[in-house]
Amino acid sequence: MVLMIDDDEQLSSMLAEYLQPMDFLLTGVPTVAEGLSLLRTHAFDLMILDVMLPDGDGFDVCRSVRAESGIPILMLTARGEETDRIVGLELGADDYLPKPFNPRELLARLRAIARRRSGGAAPSSSVLRFGRLEIDPEQRTVAVAGQVCTLTGYQFDLLLALARNAGRVMSRDQLMNALRGHNLDAFDRSIDVHISRIRAAIEDDPKVPKRVVTLRGAGYLFARAQDY
Repeated sequence: MVLMIDDDEQLSSMLAEYLQPMDFLLTGVPTVAEGLSLLRTHAFDLMILDVMLPDGDGFDVCRSVRAESGIPILMLTARGEETDRIVGLELGADDYLPKPFNPRELLARLRAIARRRSGGAAPSSSVLRFGRLEIDPEQRTVAVAGQVCTLTGYQFDLLLALARNAGRVMSRDQLMNALRGHNLDAFDRSIDVHISRIRAAIEDDPKVPKRVVTLRGAGYLFARAQDY
């Protein structure tokens, strides 16, 4: 089930009709208040969220939802500036699609998000353990000292790619190739944003990371050390 919060009711209706034969049941509402009310009472699998809404700001909604839920969020906006995309990623959005868009592209992105959520891209169900850090590819969960961390689907897959290559330096190009099922922006700053969010979730001191280390000019290294 997909929840769409967008005041363009004609667009919501059109997408609901288009997506239904593809096994995506979309419920569209035009206001933040209605959307948050439905989110509290129904088990949605995905959220499509417009940035400009009549009773609130989509970025604020994304921040609020992400603080309480790991539901994948695809943000829509008529503003296509790079800064807007970065803000959305920093707040926890899984993907970003500027208007106007082709419904087929939206469908492709929803399918990619759904695959990541189901864990279909993970070839192994073995839990990866690094000291206090545990990464479970099957359950798609991350925990530090038993405390579950909140990561978006993109961030989980990025961390998993780094962990599976522990001790090896991975360039941005290698990480993008490892995440080729995702919709990546042409610019690679999105990886920096997500790395920052990952560090905030798993590091004792995100400003002095010990687990995910930046090697200037080379890429990122996931440290093998087991003692933290």
